[in-house]
Amino acid sequence: MNSPIVVLGARIIDGRPSRMLKFRLRTALEVWRREPAPVVVSGYEEAGVMAAWLAAHGVPETSIVLEPLAESTNENLERSRALFPDVPYLTVVTSGFHVPRTKVWAWHLGIPVRMVAAPTPKASRKRNYARELVALPHSAARVAWRRFVRRALGR
Repeated sequence: MNSPIVVLGARIIDGRPSRMLKFRLRTALEVWRREPAPVVVSGYEEAGVMAAWLAAHGVPETSIVLEPLAESTNENLERSRALFPDVPYLTVVTSGFHVPRTKVWAWHLGIPVRMVAAPTPKASRKRNYARELVALPHSAARVAWRRFVRRALGR
């Protein structure tokens, strides 16, 4: 089996994928066409919308795995890995600006990943890259704190 393709969720608007999410889904569809594998759609409110989009674009429903509980990047990774604990790695599709933060969480969680960066819509690039200037250090600090606490407690 090829590595499961995990598509990280993004905003939905009126029950449809936002432009950002469509870019992620299109990228996942391209990967799936080259390397057919289960496609995990991960995100609290987004999973069902993402599954419907992929099915409408040719991915068989039997290849789509819903993970509708995750509410953060780390939960997306943890829950997706739990669905496929024995594969060597997960192929994770997210927006290019989000790749570094996703790698930080994957490293911390010990989840091997192959990252595939989806394009970011031009209209939202500045805002999203600017947000990552805060979000990436915040995640790195959370990871450092968790590791510190784990060591301090001897776990």
